[in-house]
Amino acid sequence: MATIDETHDRALRSWVESANGHGDFPIQNLPLGVFSRRDEAARGGIAIGDMILDLGALAATTLLEGDALHAAHAGAGETLNPLLALGAGPRRALRRRVSALLAEGAAERAQVEALLVPMAEATLHLPARIADYTDFYVGIHHATNIGKLFRPDNPLLPNYKHVPIGYHGRASTVRASGAPVIRPNGQTKAPDAEAPSFGPIGRLDYELELGVWMAQGNTLGQPIAIDAALDHVAGLTLLNDWSARDVQAWEYQPLGPFLAKNFLTTVSPWIVTMEALAPFRIAQPARPEGDPRPLPYLWNEADQREGALALDLEVSLSTRTMREQGLPAQRLSRGPACNMYWTIAQMVTHHASNGCEMNPGDLLGTGTISGPEDGSQGSLMEITRSGREALTLPTGETRTFLQDGDELALSGRFVAEGAVSIGFGACTGVVQPAMALN
Repeated sequence: MATIDETHDRALRSWVESANGHGDFPIQNLPLGVFSRRDEAARGGIAIGDMILDLGALAATTLLEGDALHAAHAGAGETLNPLLALGAGPRRALRRRVSALLAEGAAERAQVEALLVPMAEATLHLPARIADYTDFYVGIHHATNIGKLFRPDNPLLPNYKHVPIGYHGRASTVRASGAPVIRPNGQTKAPDAEAPSFGPIGRLDYELELGVWMAQGNTLGQPIAIDAALDHVAGLTLLNDWSARDVQAWEYQPLGPFLAKNFLTTVSPWIVTMEALAPFRIAQPARPEGDPRPLPYLWNEADQREGALALDLEVSLSTRTMREQGLPAQRLSRGPACNMYWTIAQMVTHHASNGCEMNPGDLLGTGTISGPEDGSQGSLMEITRSGREALTLPTGETRTFLQDGDELALSGRFVAEGAVSIGFGACTGVVQPAMALN
């Protein structure tokens, strides 16, 4: 498990002026990503304020050695998979050396300054090549809210409090923030219709989630013990699992999500590493009285003490009309990430408990993270009670589900006493009309 060291010092400042007081990327963060500029090849980088430190260029200098140099070379290509595969040791060495190079007063400033690229001039890409994507369902309030809409007397199914539920998603449609959200076509059936129909879906929704990037994997047949699970995690991202609720209602029985979920998943492009998150680990909320204790393979006392995150999550919506009138986006919800019923370690351990092979760059979604009260729900399905209670926006427009031209943004801030707050960067998408079938 990552520990607090000199890189987290709240007094630490950078000679990169935009980093000092930056909402997401102060020197205490140093997240990993992949970027390109103009016609140049994509390559790994580290965010610092409004700039990106080019890992390939850094590796070509004499400023690194040992594990830090090994990590920089591994992260210099068009994906970070080789760097993620190295595990925590080299990643930590690179973080500590880069922190020292970027710190106020560093003697190497002139050399490092030449390796910086303005973020405004860069295109950000997915940080890793994703072989597999699994989406979990660990937000118990979301599961309860959705369950109440369809099973008022029995919202949670019997297995929910015993096993982390998940389904296999579609890795090929995961995209970095800013990718267009093209309204999908789909087969749906209205409750009062005699037969299904096909066309642009009407009930387009978002889901507020965290994404978990896998680091070192495991061999086929070899489980991952819960006390070692976080050693297999590189870091976190924001994740929006766009959902077609009308398709979902028609297709989900008996095998669960399919076309309702696989048309697009948006992630923030920076991996906030487990090392950066060390000051923000908090106790997992105690299970309510009467809830079953997880089976031994899913239980670890250290994970219960530090398995949750001091992280505030927020969702905002801006319609085309709001942007044309210069109006700010309207917040739809806000709540803490500790509303997760299962920890990240429990997700990883359960996923590999049957010997499933996990690989560097695999992506796990937490599932929608909602709170128990109004104003904290992580989807429009919950906020509007399945479309029965419309939202009214500052322009007088109303929404039950997303319409073409709407821009949806997720944000997250890690906040803890004695620590400098850090964030993920943007996770946005603008809804565009469905494409006509040829």
